[in-house]
Amino acid sequence: MERTSEISISIGALGVVITLIGLFPGIIGLEAAEGVGVLQVLVILLGFTILFTSAYFFAKKTFYSGQPSTLAQDIGIRLTMTGLLIAGAAGLADVLGFGSHPSTPGSRPMLGQLQALAFLGGILLASSGVAIYALFGPPPENDGPSADSGSDGLPPAGR
Repeated sequence: MERTSEISISIGALGVVITLIGLFPGIIGLEAAEGVGVLQVLVILLGFTILFTSAYFFAKKTFYSGQPSTLAQDIGIRLTMTGLLIAGAAGLADVLGFGSHPSTPGSRPMLGQLQALAFLGGILLASSGVAIYALFGPPPENDGPSADSGSDGLPPAGR
């Protein structure tokens, strides 16, 4: 497929839009309750997951098509998954039962300052994994002189 770059950029833009809808639900006309709710956290995580997946797809198909991934790229993928897991655990800590603001019959779970900081740290960790993947791929194939030429780029003597 020749248009993989355009498709991955479009899907990445969709991830950004979904993330913005999660951060600011008033964009699409939803009434936002006070604080950040569970559904908002899930939508933000979905948006970032789509964005990071499309960034990996873009980097793989645009820069490293047909080349095996390096150890650094594998570490970048795992770093991104770990960052998303940390962000998800921090954002849903109250719902999962280990947060500082557990829900009671009269209140709903809310995202506290420490949880928001851990959520942001997880997203930054995931973003660094994408950057590692894009920057530390295999070296480009030699497009210079042909393989039968000398190390200085000149043809071998005697031809």
